[in-house]
Amino acid sequence: MSMSNTARRDFLRLSGVGLAGAALPSRPAQAQTTLAGPNCGIYDVKSFGASGDGKTIDTPAINRAIEAATAGGGGAVCFPAGSYLCYSIRLKSNVALNLEQGATIIAADPPSSGSGGGYDLAEPNHPWEAFQDFGHNHWHNSLIWGEGLENLSISGPGLIWGRGLSRGSGPGPIADLPGVGNKAVSLKNCRNVTLRDFSILKGGHFGILATGVDNFTINNLRIDTDRDGIDIDCCRNVHVSNCSVNSPWDDAICPKSSFALGYARATENVTITNCYVTGIYKLGTLLDGTFQRFDPGDKDYGTGRIKFGTESNGGFKNIAISNCVFEGCYGLALETVDGGLLEDVTISNITMRDIRVPIFLRLGKRMRGPVGVPVGTLRRILISNVVCSNSESSFCSILSGIPGHPIMDIQLNDIYIQHHGGGTSEDATLQPPEAEDKYPEPNMFGRMPAHGVFVRHARNISLNNVEFLSLKEDLRPAFFLEDVQDAEFFRVRTPHVRDVPTFALNHVDGFSVSRSKHVADAQFDHATRERF
Repeated sequence: MSMSNTARRDFLRLSGVGLAGAALPSRPAQAQTTLAGPNCGIYDVKSFGASGDGKTIDTPAINRAIEAATAGGGGAVCFPAGSYLCYSIRLKSNVALNLEQGATIIAADPPSSGSGGGYDLAEPNHPWEAFQDFGHNHWHNSLIWGEGLENLSISGPGLIWGRGLSRGSGPGPIADLPGVGNKAVSLKNCRNVTLRDFSILKGGHFGILATGVDNFTINNLRIDTDRDGIDIDCCRNVHVSNCSVNSPWDDAICPKSSFALGYARATENVTITNCYVTGIYKLGTLLDGTFQRFDPGDKDYGTGRIKFGTESNGGFKNIAISNCVFEGCYGLALETVDGGLLEDVTISNITMRDIRVPIFLRLGKRMRGPVGVPVGTLRRILISNVVCSNSESSFCSILSGIPGHPIMDIQLNDIYIQHHGGGTSEDATLQPPEAEDKYPEPNMFGRMPAHGVFVRHARNISLNNVEFLSLKEDLRPAFFLEDVQDAEFFRVRTPHVRDVPTFALNHVDGFSVSRSKHVADAQFDHATRERF
């Protein structure tokens, strides 16, 4: 016996099945009014006056539907097929937004300067604003936002198009002007949140900014944007899975731990799995499936990575990343430079191609935050089962602390990296600057004196079953170690180039290498300057 659409919705609601994750079929126009009410749990935005014509500002009608759902004890606010031109949509507790097939929420262009209206004003965040950029300090100036909420969700398969949002810098609306919005989805101090099955095109400064959000699930999103894709800031118990993010000019998936809440809070208990991150495709072509690469003459694209930081006041703890694909972007970056702990991280089953700097671990002392905070710690990081092809060679993988503050307990296991090669003997003599208080980026040290891994200010480092292959002859050593204690290399394979050492050791204590190709087993209690 078949069940009507109305009966099916009532069954789902009464049985506790998550309507937030269900793509509900559109209803005929004559049924919309009767289905919208405080007792049925389904609130159609068109029943509250939304036109969906892409020309009329539909925000008042949508916010009325959300308020009605709240007054009725919660429910699903549904967007049938159509284009909904909007300013700020205000989320509420116990409310699910359902973007049905063919539904698009479009960020309207901000009003002309001085005319009033537009997106909600950026709320004050004194005195913490100096410790983060403008985008991280405010949440209300967004297309969709919520603060202090619980039990909410946004689900697809519809689209959120941030057409009129500011990128925060560069061409377009100026982010800090009244009436301008700069984030597609923004959440602060919320819990029990689910985002799933929708797409974001051109998400502004952040496609998703979540600050202080706990019990947070992000699943099956497609994001094609011109700044950050997903920022997970000061959040706990977070699960990101099955997402594809193209972000040519900024980071794709980015755990952070800023001071925007007014105190240092770690991002912890996080899993990121089965995701694809890239920065190689023209904007919009990941979503439409044409995957058009930038022309060879184009410059300044290809960020698109998974990165911890740069904001790192609260630190990062207990995080697992697995089964992810990187293409045409920077590689993994784990950074703590503002006093936070970065510890207990496992990263496994990663494939990369067309990469700039496969692995970058950086402990620094930028210390953008309250005065008197000590330098942070980076420790207990395990990276395994990584394959990388066609990597650039100017900057090798980098594991670096600062003088007096080594990174510790790092393992790289079962890794294969193919890179362009072509490094010169002059490159091999370079001494990269310390740059202790600088913004952390893999290119911060300039060209590197190694083509495999550069390790500086580190303790208890091991590389096992690691291979580097250069497509052109490279005259730099594969490994450069400086101010390192307890370093063990087992079964490493590197190209053999006559008169070019595999290892360069400067002030290294407790070093050993064994069962490695093109280099004899060796052990040093102390090496002031060794090349072999």
